[in-house]
Amino acid sequence: MKADQCTLYHGGLKGAESVFGETAEQYGINEIIFTFEGHRLHRDKNPSVLSDEELQRGDISMEIASRMMNRTYYETEKIRRVLQTIFHMVNQGHQVFVVGTILDDNSVKGGTGWAVELAKLFNRPLHVYDQNRNQWFTWQDGTWEEDSPRVSYNTFVGSGTRYLSESGRLAIEQLFADSFGK
Repeated sequence: MKADQCTLYHGGLKGAESVFGETAEQYGINEIIFTFEGHRLHRDKNPSVLSDEELQRGDISMEIASRMMNRTYYETEKIRRVLQTIFHMVNQGHQVFVVGTILDDNSVKGGTGWAVELAKLFNRPLHVYDQNRNQWFTWQDGTWEEDSPRVSYNTFVGSGTRYLSESGRLAIEQLFADSFGK
């Protein structure tokens, strides 16, 4: 992969997404940050602000989202817009990388889990760095397999927890080093 031919999609939030963006910048990778009007970003380098019409393309019933992620999401406009924004990230990026925690039901903790569920639904190559186990996992044939992934597509998503650990930061940095050279 040539870094200058790649595009990273993320949401510009504190933690994993900002580190994905900062690291991509170090490698000369194009970066697109999806957001919506009124949403506070931690990394706001040239954000792509989605219109209400664009956000609607990523709309889903909160009941369906709750069922897919085995948790309850209430009908709040901000949560809905965040989930709609995540749709645009996963829809644009072919490969999905997430830093977080894999739960016993194979979902991923928090709002980050929506990117994971969409990647499964869209049949995208999906990789999660589990901060509790200090290990990358790839979704393969309906189960999580230990892996050492590389960026293999020109478009990819970087998402994850706001509460990034040092091992999570190092995993992101190593992913880029392994994929694009040190």
